[in-house]
Amino acid sequence: MAPEDNTADPGPVQKGGKYNDLHPLIQVENLFLRYGSRTVLKNISLDIHRGCITALIGPSGCGKTSFLSCINRLSDLIPGCRVSGRILIGGSDIHGPACNVQALRRRIGMVFQKPTPFPLSVRRNIELPLREHGITQGTDIDAIIELVLREVGLWEEVRDRLHSSALSLSGGQQQRLCIARALALNPEILLMDEPCSALDPIASGVVEDLITRLRGRYTIVIVTHNLAQARRIADLAAFFWIDGDAGHLVESGDCRQIFASPAHELTAAYINGARG
Repeated sequence: MAPEDNTADPGPVQKGGKYNDLHPLIQVENLFLRYGSRTVLKNISLDIHRGCITALIGPSGCGKTSFLSCINRLSDLIPGCRVSGRILIGGSDIHGPACNVQALRRRIGMVFQKPTPFPLSVRRNIELPLREHGITQGTDIDAIIELVLREVGLWEEVRDRLHSSALSLSGGQQQRLCIARALALNPEILLMDEPCSALDPIASGVVEDLITRLRGRYTIVIVTHNLAQARRIADLAAFFWIDGDAGHLVESGDCRQIFASPAHELTAAYINGARG
């Protein structure tokens, strides 16, 4: 079955950065993340609102990527990793006994810093996760492949190369293919860990424009060290800092307000280039 078309739902964000009714889809409460005896994140509480782009900003090593790994429970795969506190998605505790981790990860697409296409054909890159999640009808798979490749602006570029290796694509095309692969399972949430940092400026601009077009249809959390990018694309921002060896959340809120008049002196120093 093809993924549900969400294009009719503009989400809570209106043109010009004004918000209608914001509702948290992800609620993080008193989150601690530890690797053995080392605390990586401490006491993080943050609401991530449905349909918005939330940028996580802050210096390297402050736990932004680790925070993403907690949301889709990739942290489970790290030996000695322990998570405490609560993460609610749609009101359900993702560490509760009723949580199906496979179903959770289907709801949450992940895009990494470096493009990570499988060493397979363009088509197989999207077909493989669909089959793993029970979508096996060829007509459904064909429809989804075309739909998501159109969504990321790749269809016209690769429609005659579907059976060619994904590794033959340019870096920017590979990253858009990875985004299409994430969208194929019709997630509610997209987690993006510096998705433009490995790309040249032109490819980066194409991916950034794509992320902006996805606003309202998906709840997007993006880690970025590019403050100008955060200002351009994000509705909301969360500023992380390092306290001792652990990352913590300094402040969060409307992206324009954080950049124009941050509430905390650390945020102001980081944004103005005096710290970090």
